[in-house]
Amino acid sequence: MTERAASRIVQNAYVVRDLEQGCARLHALFGIGPFVGGVEVVLNDHRYRGAPAAPIRLRGVFVQSGDLNIELMEILSASPSAFHDMFEKGEEGLHHVAMFSDDYDAEKARWIAAGHDVVSEFTTDFGADICYIDARDTLGHFIELYPEHPIIRAMYAQTIEEARDWDGRQLIVPWR
Repeated sequence: MTERAASRIVQNAYVVRDLEQGCARLHALFGIGPFVGGVEVVLNDHRYRGAPAAPIRLRGVFVQSGDLNIELMEILSASPSAFHDMFEKGEEGLHHVAMFSDDYDAEKARWIAAGHDVVSEFTTDFGADICYIDARDTLGHFIELYPEHPIIRAMYAQTIEEARDWDGRQLIVPWR
């Protein structure tokens, strides 16, 4: 039997109806902030269940809570995607946990071999392949799988820095 490194969950991600209200709600409940991002993002080169599909449009933010990164996403597009497989329009809740992988293709293949479908996959504009794996039957949510990538790591690093230095004035701050 081959040993592999333990998978480490780095993020919990929630779909929300309204991004600003979601940020305000989490801040009121947990005192966390600031929320980094907030601009519309288009995930092009989308493949839904293996076939070419319409891009995914969303607004999202990252916020740090201790060692855990939290993402909030307001889904703007209505076309089929892993987001709509989980929630109908107007519903919100935990959508996925995210993990980095040293070997993206091998980790994705491991999940597929274990009986989990890749529902949405896309290539970012900076060249990273990312996918959403359906683990609802065993975990109740999706898995977002990232490759190790300096731009994604920089997003996480900025979120940690912003939380450490936050003066509480601005709830949503832009990406640098």
